[in-house]
Amino acid sequence: MLRTVNAVRYVTPLREGGSVPALVEADDDGLYVVKLRGAAQGPLALIAELVAGELARAAGLSVPELVLITLDSALGRAEPHREISDLLDASVGLNLALDYLPGSVTFDPVAGPTPDPAYASRVVLFDSFVTNVDRTPKNPNLLTWHRGIWLIDHGASLYFHHGWGPADPLTESQDPFTFVRKHVLLPWATALAEAAAHLRAAWSEAFVTRIAQAIPDEFLTDDMGFASPDAHRAAYGAWLSARLAALPLILSEAERAREELV
Repeated sequence: MLRTVNAVRYVTPLREGGSVPALVEADDDGLYVVKLRGAAQGPLALIAELVAGELARAAGLSVPELVLITLDSALGRAEPHREISDLLDASVGLNLALDYLPGSVTFDPVAGPTPDPAYASRVVLFDSFVTNVDRTPKNPNLLTWHRGIWLIDHGASLYFHHGWGPADPLTESQDPFTFVRKHVLLPWATALAEAAAHLRAAWSEAFVTRIAQAIPDEFLTDDMGFASPDAHRAAYGAWLSARLAALPLILSEAERAREELV
């Protein structure tokens, strides 16, 4: 599902987020924002980024291309700053990266562009589906690029998998996501029912299973108690399927939040 590239040059850290992602040049001559496996959030943030990003893309939302990227130990040795060098050393091997959008700026609800209601509604429901708590006015994680609104940084999504395990693989899958009240695009989300129909058509059972199967072994930690990487991926697939069944509940909560807002 994702291309794999190799990092050839470390450019600079991007200190806007707590994970200190890196701007890296790859062997396809592209520049990528790399989410490092060795950062404080660990590989679970990379799984959330992968799953959420591919769900968003399938729903027609603007997301920078995601790629798997391999980091060599030479990158860390060449970095003079100890903090960055240690982070690169801890992330040798497979990581996740997003295509760099040069000239993009953080979305500002006042400065615009004014979100399209259909698009805003899809983003609101998408974030509710993946339980993304990081799309607030203070921290929108949206970029404006070529007059469009692009979604970035989904590492805080799928919060159920922190402390997750095989004893309760469907935990939180029926969560209506009351945090939707904080969503930065909720004021423009006037077409939620239509958005729900659009998302349900875009996300089939087979598709969400395929996304789960795309999670690399390197991102799956052994401390969650699953019998194997395949069993771990299957649990993600089962959770996403159960979440699909909960879409009417998610829609109702978003509509309730929207009614309270106006």
